[in-house]
Amino acid sequence: MTTYRKRALLLATATLAAGLTATAAPAVARAAAAGPRLDWHRCTHQGAPAVQECAELPVPLDYDDPDGRQITIAVSRIRSDRPEARRGTLVVIPGGPGGSGVQRLTQKGDALRRELAGAYDLVAFDPRGVGASTTASCDLAPEDRYLTSLRSWPGPNGEITENVERSRRIAEACALRGGPELRSFTTANQVRDMDRFREALGERKLSAWGTSYGTYVGAVYAQKYPRRTDRWVLDSSGDPDPKRVARGWLANMAQGATDRFPDFAAWAAHPGRDADGLRLAADPQEVEPLVVALAARLDREPRTSTTPGVPLTGNGLRQALQNALYSDSAFASFAGLVKAAQDPAGTPALPRELAEPIRNEDAALMVGVICNDVAWPDTSMAAYRRAVEEDRTRHPLTAGMPANVLPCSFWRTPTQKPTRITDDGPSNILMLQSRRDPATPLSGGLRMREALGDRARLVTVEQGGHGLYLGNGNACGNRVVTEFLTSGGRPSRDTECAN
Repeated sequence: MTTYRKRALLLATATLAAGLTATAAPAVARAAAAGPRLDWHRCTHQGAPAVQECAELPVPLDYDDPDGRQITIAVSRIRSDRPEARRGTLVVIPGGPGGSGVQRLTQKGDALRRELAGAYDLVAFDPRGVGASTTASCDLAPEDRYLTSLRSWPGPNGEITENVERSRRIAEACALRGGPELRSFTTANQVRDMDRFREALGERKLSAWGTSYGTYVGAVYAQKYPRRTDRWVLDSSGDPDPKRVARGWLANMAQGATDRFPDFAAWAAHPGRDADGLRLAADPQEVEPLVVALAARLDREPRTSTTPGVPLTGNGLRQALQNALYSDSAFASFAGLVKAAQDPAGTPALPRELAEPIRNEDAALMVGVICNDVAWPDTSMAAYRRAVEEDRTRHPLTAGMPANVLPCSFWRTPTQKPTRITDDGPSNILMLQSRRDPATPLSGGLRMREALGDRARLVTVEQGGHGLYLGNGNACGNRVVTEFLTSGGRPSRDTECAN
């Protein structure tokens, strides 16, 4: 018997002995409804449908001082259009760190309403640091805010001197200018904010659909508040190892790219690509050497792009590949970038995420959460150089980036330890995982599955991509999740969904 079930049995026995009757239920419901008031209004952000409402939720900047300074969390909802079918509230937890829940609800709201047929009010929030919630800034120079800088791609031949200097510079700027807001950007606080949102909604329990980093947020919530969870979906999970957390997720991306690239190679070598001029090779085995060699050439000789002052470099090509591996729908754009880079007369058009610096607020959030969640090892720069060289050899597609130095190596020590995910809680979790995920590889997802034990069932989808439900998945995976959320039906054991 798990510790959770033992506690539940003891609680039930004590309740019976105390003579607590059903008359206490309304008091419990009133207590659940006693959260902060939400003043709902129609959302005004671009693309928001008329049915989507927004509000602001005050939460403590520091939960150790709950009556102290309050900050704002932007929240949103789409109410069930079938009140008679409604069974609860489903919170949509975005990925990241840095994803907007409000925007995610805008993007997925219609599909969720069709799939779930009014079973839930759909809700989401922007984590602190994101979107319309309270943000922070380290006031970084533009050159330190490009994605290829924040991801710490090594220089040609694996050189990391510039990465070390930039990482130290970013950490010092954030310590000087990020303030208490930046220090509050943690998974633990996102989980506390989510529970404050539950209180404000007047709900005793929440159901959830978390994707990517959102699965970790969901897992921590389920660990911290097991009795407040209803039906819990974790879509594309990473390794929850409390000693590593984001450091482990980043390191695992090297294996993820290796797992996923054969899907792109098969696509890029298919004879059907001749029709649109995007065929890169006659045989799939030729595609990886081609891309690796092209990136190395761009390391030596960057190409002028259509964005003034921002050339296409080898690391730009590598980062574009990482982004493209998330979804088959992005394969064509990456193949087009390769073709343009190969053409001596061509001028490559950079993807938007590479063409301009990330906003200061978004850059602060990207480094804030991963550095605040767990203490990174006090590793010598010589050790980082060795790790980068070893990783470049094993995984040439990622060229050592997942093992490289980050601002976290120069960050102040976090005040809290990460939550250890265990099997202590109700068996109400459904995991959905791609066989070949470039960001949260199956090997890491299996660690989450192992940690959750009998609390979870895992559905492995036999395809590549990241973020499966109502996105990059298939009809089988969608059907299993929808069935679970609407009826509670869940596979009796771990299973697979064929492509």
